[in-house]
Amino acid sequence: MESVVVENIMKKYNQKTAVDKVSFSVSQNEIFGLIGPDGAGKTTLFRILTTLILANEGKVTVCGHDVVKDYKEIRQIVGYMPGKFSLYQDLTVEENLRFFATVFKTSIEENKHLINDIYIQLEPFKDRRAGKLSGGMKQKLALCCALIHKPNVLFLDEPTTGVDPVSRREFWQILQKLKQQNIAIVVATPYMDEVAQCDRVALINDGKILSINTPDDMVADYPNELYQIKAKNTYQLIQALKAIDGIYSYVFGEYIHLSVEKDKGFNTADLKKSLEQQGIEDITVMKTEPTVEDYFIKMLK
Repeated sequence: MESVVVENIMKKYNQKTAVDKVSFSVSQNEIFGLIGPDGAGKTTLFRILTTLILANEGKVTVCGHDVVKDYKEIRQIVGYMPGKFSLYQDLTVEENLRFFATVFKTSIEENKHLINDIYIQLEPFKDRRAGKLSGGMKQKLALCCALIHKPNVLFLDEPTTGVDPVSRREFWQILQKLKQQNIAIVVATPYMDEVAQCDRVALINDGKILSINTPDDMVADYPNELYQIKAKNTYQLIQALKAIDGIYSYVFGEYIHLSVEKDKGFNTADLKKSLEQQGIEDITVMKTEPTVEDYFIKMLK
């Protein structure tokens, strides 16, 4: 069953196209990731999907409801967690949760099974004002408030931005459990290391979808051979690699990745010798396995 269907959505702000002919679908019990840099169009797309703004073109249905005609129904069956913490900072944890439960004509007790794993961690701070919580605790409270009415679809716009690594990992563990409760989850993130947590991923840049696939299939579809290289003088190495035909290079952590077309007769020993002749020292070069980030960079090229 398709919980979300997006067909050729376009959104413009004056002459700027924020979302450009985007199409995808999300199934029940699926975590669907929208991965891309800041300004890629993720937040605009989320606002369209949650009925907050209208698209210029295209059609979106959420659980069979049209986002334009049936916006009132959709607002009752979705949970939305925007990128910026938007709860009432002067209210306590418990007061925020009870407020959102009341808005949706339910109670904490009625749907506590949905949020129990998260609320256990929040309960010691239930009388603390939301504005005084840590970043990780704020995100968990926001997720509780988005879940308290038992939504069919959960929209999370960069939920782990600015959160420490431990809290990020815990957050994704929570999402995996929620998926098993017949909730479709659409999550946007700029973090490539979170891609593996998604069932399927859409890579988005400049408002356009570049690719939709499972993380494993994206890596399997990487078309080139990939090498990693580093040396004593990184800047000199970068400049030297730029001058070599047939190699696309980019900084990747402590290494520089080299994307080389297959069957081009690339030889690491020859490369190392050539670089050493240019005065570059302490060169380490070896073949490596691509990641989704490498795939994304290749799609952008």
